[in-house]
Amino acid sequence: MAGNQVPVTILTGFLGSGKTTLLNRILKEDHGHRIAVIENEFGEEGVDNDLLLQERDEQIVEMNNGCICCTVRGDLIRILGDLAERREAGEIAFDRVIIETTGMADPGPVAQTFFIDDEIADRYLLDAVITVVDAVHGDKQLDEHTEAQEQVGFADRILMSKVDLADPAAQERLRERLMRINPRAPIKPVNFGNAPIAEILDIRGFNLNAILEIDPEFLTSDEHEHNDAIQSFVFRSKKPFDPAKLEDFLSGVIQVYGPDLLRYKGVLFMKGSDRQTVFQGVHMMMGADTGRRWQPGEKPSSKMVFIGRNLPRDMIVKGLEQCLA
Repeated sequence: MAGNQVPVTILTGFLGSGKTTLLNRILKEDHGHRIAVIENEFGEEGVDNDLLLQERDEQIVEMNNGCICCTVRGDLIRILGDLAERREAGEIAFDRVIIETTGMADPGPVAQTFFIDDEIADRYLLDAVITVVDAVHGDKQLDEHTEAQEQVGFADRILMSKVDLADPAAQERLRERLMRINPRAPIKPVNFGNAPIAEILDIRGFNLNAILEIDPEFLTSDEHEHNDAIQSFVFRSKKPFDPAKLEDFLSGVIQVYGPDLLRYKGVLFMKGSDRQTVFQGVHMMMGADTGRRWQPGEKPSSKMVFIGRNLPRDMIVKGLEQCLA
């Protein structure tokens, strides 16, 4: 079954960032992918709900380019299960899913769906969280809304929209700020919702064996003008970890700070192993996997990134140091 999993992209971004423009292009353009786009209202009472949906029903509409648009309310697990059954029965065809989290702050619960529910995990593979940030208003939104910071903290890739309208110096400042909040998400500019589909699909941001990307510039930039609640830090060590101590310590950190940990990820040097250990997590859910062998001439070392809300950085760093063998 595993080879047959449908890849899923979660598309998030603050109001007016250009998500909808992007989705409309995906639904209309001739890109050759059959994509099921789920616009998820998550039962929020929006102003226009009464106008849009007299009857509280899903609408599944097939578009001219073979994509499927699905406007849903309520339970994501039920919708995904329903779509998978219809696909298996040959009623509809799609080879990937994009979920737009309309007006929903933290993409975490949506991402966790793909780890918690076995039937969903068998049928779908969470590919990446993509966050669209408005180059003109993004800075102000990050100042005023921790939700906007959460969306950035969660991202595997950030698409910066309206770059043609933004002052270059302000844009560069915003870019540096985004990098401090989330050093592991590459930032790509988009014009008029014109992101090539390849920038959005098959990123494998949740694949434990994916390369741990940290922008090298992040490690050199240290001026923090913004006191963002969501911040990141990197832990590095050339000494090996004691596996039992590390597992105990990380379990404790997740128990206490899990709700405030958005994403954490690392490549670890474990005592007694000739292979890398790759780990990552979302909130309270953590997974680890054996990675590739350390190469001849390569100096084994550990590198971990933590992205979260008001994390006790010094306490976590000290604790990790105490787990070294």
